[in-house]
Amino acid sequence: MDLRKLKTLIDLVSESNVSELEITEAEGKVRIVKSMPMGSAAPVTYAMAPAPAQAAPVVSVPVVEVASAPASPAAVVPEAAVGHTVKSPMVGTFYRASSPGAKAFVEIGDTIKEGETICIVEAMKILNEIEADKSGTVTQILVENGQAVEYGQPLFVIE
Repeated sequence: MDLRKLKTLIDLVSESNVSELEITEAEGKVRIVKSMPMGSAAPVTYAMAPAPAQAAPVVSVPVVEVASAPASPAAVVPEAAVGHTVKSPMVGTFYRASSPGAKAFVEIGDTIKEGETICIVEAMKILNEIEADKSGTVTQILVENGQAVEYGQPLFVIE
């Protein structure tokens, strides 16, 4: 299992009400356990075994809350962004094209119409086509192809 997928799983568990998650894949087995003692930060524990028959060491990773300005998905958009922002409707992996060798749905400078497919967000092995919610010209693409995205994360700016 690659590190991006593992980090995404740890983040999802730490931000949700799920206390334990176990996933078995061909490469091995991952078990993420969240324990929350009263009044302290919630440490996240995970173990990754290279094969189902072998045991792996358990590593504890503390989740630390940062006392700063409240983060909002809109804070990710650069201040210079002018226009309508298309945001991700779900957590998943962002793809600009329908397959690895295919042409991207949209490029910077393309004129698009409302309802036109502009990208795909893969969630739970389902490819979800994301449509433009406004007509206009794509001025910015805020996410890299293959990057994990959060719910409400800005993807495109349309003028």
